Amino acid sequence: MTSTPPARRPRSPLRLRKNATTWERQRPTWRDAKPALIDAALKRALARQSGNWFVLGDSRSIRHDASFGQTIAGIEVVAWRNERGDLAVGPGACPHLGAPLRDSPVSCGTLICHWHGLSLDGRAFGGWEPYPTFDDGLLAWVRLDDIGGEQPLDRPVLPARPPLAGAIASVYTGQGVCEPDDIVANRLDPWHGAWFHPYSFVDLTVRDQPATAGPPGSAVDDALIVDVSFKLAGRLVAPVTAVFTAPEPRTVVMHITEGEGAGSVVETHATPIGPDLHGRPRTAVIEAVVATSGRRGFAAARVVTPVLRPLVRAAAGRLWRDDLAYAERRWQLRTRGLSPS
Repeated sequence: MTSTPPARRPRSPLRLRKNATTWERQRPTWRDAKPALIDAALKRALARQSGNWFVLGDSRSIRHDASFGQTIAGIEVVAWRNERGDLAVGPGACPHLGAPLRDSPVSCGTLICHWHGLSLDGRAFGGWEPYPTFDDGLLAWVRLDDIGGEQPLDRPVLPARPPLAGAIASVYTGQGVCEPDDIVANRLDPWHGAWFHPYSFVDLTVRDQPATAGPPGSAVDDALIVDVSFKLAGRLVAPVTAVFTAPEPRTVVMHITEGEGAGSVVETHATPIGPDLHGRPRTAVIEAVVATSGRRGFAAARVVTPVLRPLVRAAAGRLWRDDLAYAERRWQLRTRGLSPS
């Protein structure tokens, strides 16, 4: 009788770095991060269609008992949940005397203006017209045709993501003095990762990249394929392969295709807010992380999702503290005519 050999334990996705180099001795990437290449990828992204959809914010932040206010490209909008729990979005000024509806309460699915008690249930009333909305379960979207100026689409251009029911999902929101183009350009430059974020990334190599030329709006040969290791503790790292794409003009998506967390997605969305008091543009960064894994321990990790979600959000916030500085600097140089873009 032939005995069945014992099953092999799956190889750990983690590695101990050998002969690790210090930050200043790592291979320079400035020759690879060609301004023309980044600019060409940005132009192709900007030429794609959004259907006039803008990310409003974290879907969980829009509740049935409170209003959620945001400004998009200088336009005040207000959002809440109606009596059925559906997303309702409309102009942020009360049609009566212009009160800020973002400060008004919600009762039984009805937004009640705190100035004079005018009630809005999400349907048109007195010149107040609701906007088309879309809730993808993680992010809330609003369609603003007067701002977008494109041919409207019935729904946003959504990237593929793992099912939310089996994932750990978190949304980070930040704000910077720059334009959406600067946020997108930041994400289309993975070469800065190990230099600018040494606390998170090491051993970064761009395996494949799009051409510097190509018709605007094209998706052919437009993926950045990156091999990189996430730092965990000391010399312990998690090597992965990540693919960066820009499905629409204000979104860059990173799909992890190999290594720990294969199938996970990081979506970076840039929503224009409008000028500040000094006339400078402001942009909101809404970054959604949808983490998944086929490993046995991931199911146990999902049980403590409420605990992990703030940690994931904090990690994104640390990265964006630096990346918003990058985007803001890019805007400053560009407006002075010093940027290659």
